[in-house]
Amino acid sequence: MHHALYGCRRPGLGWLILLLGISQSLPMARADTDRASPGPSVSAAERKAFMRAEPDMPFEQRMTFVLGRAIFEKLWVSSPSSTTASDGLGPLYNARACSRCHINNGRGLPPDEQGSANRNGILVRLGIPGKGHQTPLGVTPEPTYGTQLQTFAVPGLKAEGSIRLEYTYRLVELAGGESVELRQPIYTITDPGYGPLHPQTRLSPRLAPAMIGLGLLELIPAADILAREDPDDADDDGISGRANRVFHPDHDRPQLGRFGWKAGQPDLRLQNAGALNTDIGISNPDYPAPAGDCTVAQLDCRQAPNGNTEAQGGHEASAEMMAVLLFYTQHLAVPPQRRAEHPEVQAGAQLFTELGCSRCHTPTQQTGQAPDRPALSNRTIHPYTDLLLHDMGAALADHRPEFAANGREWRTPPLWGLGLHRTVSGERALLHDGRARTLAEAILWHGGEAADSREYFRQLPSQQRDQLIAFLESL
Repeated sequence: MHHALYGCRRPGLGWLILLLGISQSLPMARADTDRASPGPSVSAAERKAFMRAEPDMPFEQRMTFVLGRAIFEKLWVSSPSSTTASDGLGPLYNARACSRCHINNGRGLPPDEQGSANRNGILVRLGIPGKGHQTPLGVTPEPTYGTQLQTFAVPGLKAEGSIRLEYTYRLVELAGGESVELRQPIYTITDPGYGPLHPQTRLSPRLAPAMIGLGLLELIPAADILAREDPDDADDDGISGRANRVFHPDHDRPQLGRFGWKAGQPDLRLQNAGALNTDIGISNPDYPAPAGDCTVAQLDCRQAPNGNTEAQGGHEASAEMMAVLLFYTQHLAVPPQRRAEHPEVQAGAQLFTELGCSRCHTPTQQTGQAPDRPALSNRTIHPYTDLLLHDMGAALADHRPEFAANGREWRTPPLWGLGLHRTVSGERALLHDGRARTLAEAILWHGGEAADSREYFRQLPSQQRDQLIAFLESL
């Protein structure tokens, strides 16, 4: 296995290197990637800050990282095509490449203020009430459109529809007479290409998250995550985090969910494979459907040409391609904290704890041992997440269950890299659907288990609010 993947002696990968014209150069992160360090303010030169490899990656694994990056950035084309390494797009899809949604490996962007959905950094998950937790996808699909709305189609087919976004606005008063404007998104589906949606369809807009540190999150021992569960709030602190339990094709029992906005995927392999199949329509060993998310009601889609070939192991993306993509997404480094020694940042870190934010956004975790991933093993990391589900209140609810997660619950998102989102993606769009334009807005949308922390923030004097924001910007 070592020679096949990392030495690139396997014919399929060697041919892929020639096809893509890849060089072995790659940006490396600083050696103190997961340790706080002071530094100057972030500049525009940091736009590629989320594209760096783990600095301790063994030299013989660097080509695997470069190959994975090429697959992540690959523009897929429809079938039939002159190449069997890049065809199989769709037939219905949301983007032609992973990198089209994860901008510079950062977060995606929602439609702009004028409602234009040309930016495809957001997608809309679909579902209807039912026994979704008993299905492999954890949700009951919409009968005609499946589990996700595909906004593009290959020539000759119709897209499933368009995303229309409008906002309503309200002011929230802060201590000292200041106020913050919050915008409430209203998503609707227009121009449905295959008839009306089920009347009970639940829409769940999801923004593409940042790609950094995913391999580190994957190596946090499950026992450590489960030890922080408190579903009945036994300690009476108002926080009742619980793990999602999700389907895994390799096991006969539910597994701990870690990835996705509702922790609906158990590991990064399935997260990658599911996104490639559902978002781009590329079949692979874990998600073998060549038509992606096309349903039985979309016969033209299911009968369209596909890119399954013997050269790719009977799929559109071979096991070898998926392996190097997995390695790449596992080894994207986390930039170090900035200005950590600044008094304002240190004061903000103290407030972060005092306001109760750290009860869900757990600052420190420890990774376990993985012999094939030495750069990620036995690390003390600072992701600011417990990877558990929390009730975030009615204002943030999508009313769409996913396995054990209900319609008000979301997985605690990691905060590392938070201060670089605007620099990397071009603008700031926070929370699961990008509604928050500032860190203050994001905090003020918190409800449910986080309502007390939100109110503490709202009542803080202006100077202390600025200190907390400075700390978050430093991450």
